Amino acid sequence: MPIPRNLSALILAAAFLLGGCASRGPVPTFYDFGPVAPMATVPASSPPLPVLVIADANGPSWLDSQRMYYRLLYADAQQSRPYAYNRWNTPPLQLLSQRLKTRVAQSGVKVLSTTDAAAGMPLLRIDVDDFSQNFDTQTHSSGHVSLRASLFRGHRLIDQKTFSRSGPAGSADAQGGAQALAAASDAIATDLLVWLGTLTIPKE
Repeated sequence: MPIPRNLSALILAAAFLLGGCASRGPVPTFYDFGPVAPMATVPASSPPLPVLVIADANGPSWLDSQRMYYRLLYADAQQSRPYAYNRWNTPPLQLLSQRLKTRVAQSGVKVLSTTDAAAGMPLLRIDVDDFSQNFDTQTHSSGHVSLRASLFRGHRLIDQKTFSRSGPAGSADAQGGAQALAAASDAIATDLLVWLGTLTIPKE
């Protein structure tokens, strides 16, 4: 018995839908740094800056995407590998920029963007060298953040310093890496505030 045309169309449509569902992979999981908690420690010397312009962080192109990367130091330390189904909800350069601005603002400094600043205000530039989860073994990893901070007034470089922080991941997966990288970023923010507190800012 021939199949009615309408029924045949429905069967064909159902086949396409089932095929489409079967071809989809796992749904990606997205991470960020989580809520901003109060600073665990307050630097002994506060930055001598009532106002600071903080430019958005610069870095390699792979940090300007939402992919999460890790390195297997025990296998091939030169190869950076992306997680297949885990992503940052915002590129790391943006996550790190926002966390540093928030932490500096928590110290009492008024933070401005480059578009809001007036000429001659102190400007902090951040260049990120590394932001990755590193596996020493198959079951142990840590989050590593390394950046270079440069403070300018006008076109004059006041000082420059490199900061690096690492922290153990609570689990050998993307979730553990995200938590470790958030903690390392917060630690660098504290180091940055201590450094700013040691500087003498020349007047215009």
